[in-house]
Amino acid sequence: MNSISKWFYRTETDADVTNIKVVRLEKDARTPVRSNPTDAGADLFSMEAVMIHPGERKTVCTGIAIEIPEGFYGRVAPRSGLSAKHGVDVLAGVVDSSYRGEIKVVLLNTDKSNTFHVEKGDRIAQLIIESHFNLPFVECESLGDSSRGSGGFGSTGK
Repeated sequence: MNSISKWFYRTETDADVTNIKVVRLEKDARTPVRSNPTDAGADLFSMEAVMIHPGERKTVCTGIAIEIPEGFYGRVAPRSGLSAKHGVDVLAGVVDSSYRGEIKVVLLNTDKSNTFHVEKGDRIAQLIIESHFNLPFVECESLGDSSRGSGGFGSTGK
């Protein structure tokens, strides 16, 4: 079986991919929680109280470290309620399977006039575990043709 095929044929009995190990770095840190068993994302919780002024971004600690199985990574993603109700967005975050440090979340307050208050224990982001392939990059002289070509950034329409 080639290296790509092994990810398509995983079974739930593969011991290395059935759990995400979590270490609480602080005694009152909270393990990520899915509100519903079928949810893609698990909520991440703040370990600290933080004020984020309009236009400001802050890195917020979660007090946890995780071990993600090889072939997967964690994507730190926004919670829709924070964006819709408060104008607070989560900036890009990728947790590689080799990373063992504390999970931190970068929050950006896009509201033009209101300061956003994060309290210790608040749900601040969600962690989505996704599979990936480490395909090699190969330098070449040219690329194959495609119907799209080099158009990007909304070039295919409104």
